[in-house]
Amino acid sequence: MTARKTILITGGAGFIGSHLCRRLIEEKNSVICLDNYFTGRKDNINELIKHPNFELMRHDVTFPLYVEVDEIYNLACPASPIHYQYDPVQTTKTSVHGAINMLGLAKRTGAKIFQASTSEIYGDPTVHPQTEDYKGNVNPIGPRACYDEGKRCAETLFFDYYRQHHVNIRVARIFNTYGPRMRLDDGRVISNFIVQALRSEPITIYGAGTQTRSFCFIDDLIDAFISLMGTSDDITGPMNLGNPEEFTIKQLAETIIEMTGSQSELVYSEMPEDDPLQRCPDINLANRILDWNPTTKLKDGLEKTVSYFANNI
Repeated sequence: MTARKTILITGGAGFIGSHLCRRLIEEKNSVICLDNYFTGRKDNINELIKHPNFELMRHDVTFPLYVEVDEIYNLACPASPIHYQYDPVQTTKTSVHGAINMLGLAKRTGAKIFQASTSEIYGDPTVHPQTEDYKGNVNPIGPRACYDEGKRCAETLFFDYYRQHHVNIRVARIFNTYGPRMRLDDGRVISNFIVQALRSEPITIYGAGTQTRSFCFIDDLIDAFISLMGTSDDITGPMNLGNPEEFTIKQLAETIIEMTGSQSELVYSEMPEDDPLQRCPDINLANRILDWNPTTKLKDGLEKTVSYFANNI
């Protein structure tokens, strides 16, 4: 019989974190959910609060934490531009100081630690699709740099702790992910479009709408998280996790209008600074090592996401 693990999830009350909490509880683990509620919400994990194997802690990862755990998933950091640009200094501190504190905890306890890195470390890529060996094209002084460079520095810290202190690490680069429990005011493309469509407001497209994104449904991503954590200790990553099926922003808007039966019209606005023109993962590494491919089609995932938004708007 496999011994029950005690697992810490930073950012556990957020969109991705709350889904991970549920999955790990379902798999009979003890979960410590850590969040400062800047973007996370108690509503996301309300149904778990009375579970005997679930513990909720209000804490900011920029401060040290002293607990005894077997595994750590470090997810804490605002991921939407409107949230991470609200306090850019704090965003960088969350990525960098948060990584230092969680890696220190992993070093002390011997815990395996997972870093939720991001496709944003590739910046506005000149290589398409993006492979893990691509070094990126990031503006280090632009308005997105607090997030992009913070996550890049966190990866540096993870691999330095791995080499210098032999900490057992896993690093995943997460591409656009969507699903129920996204914030309505998230500000990113899927949540924006769904909210505007449900309210029959004009749908705002930045640029000509020809820029591309790939969208991974949350259930597929959580499968990959757990698979990566279960690999042998020589598998550190970084590993791209996302759906390689690519859509233009205009295609996405038209799909959501059709699904919601909305009367919304498309309106066009100027592209934000440093907004990437294309973003698509090469997931050959995940496919080979994890035998993982996302299985949820965009329309199927959007149906569940639209239903969630319609019930919460």
